[in-house]
Amino acid sequence: MTEAAHRTRHPAIKHTTPKPKSGFEKWQDDIRKSDDSWDVYDCEIQLAVNEFNRHLSGKAGYTPLNWQLVKAMVWVETGANKALWKSNPIQIGMYNDPGLNDLLAKNKGGELILPPRMSLSAGRVRTEPAQNIRAGIGYLLMRSASFETRSVAGADTMTYEVNVQPSDTVEKIANAQGSTVEVMKQLNPSAHTLRIGQALKYRKASMQKVITRWMPLTSMTVATRYNTGDPRYSQKLDYAISVIQQRDAIACK
Repeated sequence: MTEAAHRTRHPAIKHTTPKPKSGFEKWQDDIRKSDDSWDVYDCEIQLAVNEFNRHLSGKAGYTPLNWQLVKAMVWVETGANKALWKSNPIQIGMYNDPGLNDLLAKNKGGELILPPRMSLSAGRVRTEPAQNIRAGIGYLLMRSASFETRSVAGADTMTYEVNVQPSDTVEKIANAQGSTVEVMKQLNPSAHTLRIGQALKYRKASMQKVITRWMPLTSMTVATRYNTGDPRYSQKLDYAISVIQQRDAIACK
């Protein structure tokens, strides 16, 4: 046996360049490194969520909103390492986003979502974190609600009578007496053809927009209802929630 036969052969060592991290992986690194500065809005978020939950409790089967979901949204939208964290943590009203205008309009459902004492203004929402967070929650809930215009009974439960005049229709009488066609038809089921002098019953009512149901709020539905284009939004929410749930909650008064 030759000397060469006794030599131990070692495979050549290959040096490989680490694969660059994706944007999502870098974002995950930031979330893992989150410190106490990422928790400064905890009490504000809890207070805001409680305000909405009290206001919407019992309306069309409303399920109370989890404040940690909103915290995760704030982390995904900005995070403590971004400048907007100190003014627009949930970013509603930024970059010509129409969401804030829709929320504050009087005909798109926001008026049913926002608690009566929660006075939001566009200018303050864009500059004050507490208002920005509340507007973001309101818009999320508005986008998860379904609305219909229905006949709603008034506070006055008395039944009144009115006599049909020439050229009257059920709709004309309802409008004049502060009632609705639906209520008039319910109280006068046989009045298919009106006669002058005929007595019709009515009660006070009006056509109003009401909430009829709610979409369950999951990371996926939040991504489709609140997000404006990040394809990783639901994944980021899930990841942020998993990190948040491992942290000690701040004690709020």
